[in-house]
Amino acid sequence: MKTLLLILLTGWLVAISISREASPCHLPAAKGEIVVLLHGLARSSNAMNKMAKELQADGYTVINHDYPSTSATIEKLTVQIFQTLEPQIKDSETVHFVTHSMGGIILRQHLEEHELPNLGRTVMLAPPSLGSEVTDRLGNIFLYQWINGPAGNQLGTGTNSHPLRLKAPEFELGIIAGDRTINPILSMLIPGPDDGKVALARVKPAVYTDYIQLHATHACMVWNKNVIAQTKHFLEHGFFNVDGGNLSSTLKENRHD
Repeated sequence: MKTLLLILLTGWLVAISISREASPCHLPAAKGEIVVLLHGLARSSNAMNKMAKELQADGYTVINHDYPSTSATIEKLTVQIFQTLEPQIKDSETVHFVTHSMGGIILRQHLEEHELPNLGRTVMLAPPSLGSEVTDRLGNIFLYQWINGPAGNQLGTGTNSHPLRLKAPEFELGIIAGDRTINPILSMLIPGPDDGKVALARVKPAVYTDYIQLHATHACMVWNKNVIAQTKHFLEHGFFNVDGGNLSSTLKENRHD
């Protein structure tokens, strides 16, 4: 059974393997109210294109930042990313962030050691705030390491867990979790409800401003219309819209006002 599971898992990992990222985009410095998008592990900025278009339609200047997520550790990636971003955001009036998965961990890593005086609001989509059991179970497998790189092995729940070493967020933070999975193999490795990559119990950090749970999967939530609508609502108002008309049924808890 274990051999069959490993074969199925290996095939699945190969099937979803995404090519290495292109060079980070370089945009002119933006002023006014901007939103920086940070994609997740083994993804590219293409995954955030729909979110970018929706936010641009609302009048934001959007920096959809591409970075080679599988090429280095979280610490090194963070330095590289913000060396590129800093000239673009330093003169802006307000800088918001929308992150997916590991992108949220990268932002928190940066804020551990640097202040962003113009930091506005942040929405994190399915962040592994307390790590993921998937890394615990698969981190020693060569194929997992090859696909996810050094940063991928830092996202577990054990002694090597980078998320667990980070201090509690000290900024306006909305967390959106998904409660659906299209990945039953990985879900078998995760205790309790999950989104196919991260357990719902591990999405929320110790401190946050608002939380909402939507019917979305980890990989696809960046394209989900309700996720995008709730992201825009939080950026504008600082809380999620639980009475949102056409929005799907939601579960909100532990709101910190």
